[in-house]
Amino acid sequence: MSNRGSGHGGDASASLLPNGVTRADQAVADVARTMHEPATARGARRVLLLGAVVALLAGCASRPARQGGASGSGSTARRSPPAPVPASQPPLELNPLGREAAVARAMLVVNTPYTYGGNTPDGGFDCSGLVHYVFSQQAAEDGASRRLPRSTAQWAASTQPVDESQLQRGDLVFFNTTGRAFSHMGIYVGQGQFVHAPSTGGTVRKEPVGGRYFGPRYLGARRPFALA
Repeated sequence: MSNRGSGHGGDASASLLPNGVTRADQAVADVARTMHEPATARGARRVLLLGAVVALLAGCASRPARQGGASGSGSTARRSPPAPVPASQPPLELNPLGREAAVARAMLVVNTPYTYGGNTPDGGFDCSGLVHYVFSQQAAEDGASRRLPRSTAQWAASTQPVDESQLQRGDLVFFNTTGRAFSHMGIYVGQGQFVHAPSTGGTVRKEPVGGRYFGPRYLGARRPFALA
């Protein structure tokens, strides 16, 4: 599922601190500050801070538990998502005419190996790395200058929630696989299916949003496209 650790966890608004600085940038600054501390305190604190930086910059907050066999087979309708969380940053407004191209790109990389932190077909994908790859192609075609999100939490913060009745191909679907919101994501491809990079040892694949593993962990869908 996600690239570097599976999704970063936390809700969408958690990516920014009250002073407007991202948590990732603050963590990096804290690491730098430890360089001026006494050696013993510096060592212990640096280990903790470096771990925080890795977690925040990872693609998916954490690796979801292996589901064993075809996780999508079997069961069940997905649960009703919780109340939607509005975008906490200016929402992406990619050209909605690119929906089918985004779905096609996602399908073309099915069976690519999962790689923690990966975001290319040659290097492999984690969950948010796959999404970044697919939509960076779309953004380039649109001539968009905005830098795309990288982590699952950043994608959630930069996209608008979608009512289940309005879900369309190319929208993003989010899951809680680690006990923290927005820890895994994928691209909805229609007929109740999504494409995602699952976890270590797996490959990019298509499976039901309401499957045995993901259905109970479903958090809802969000839209990276401009409203038509």
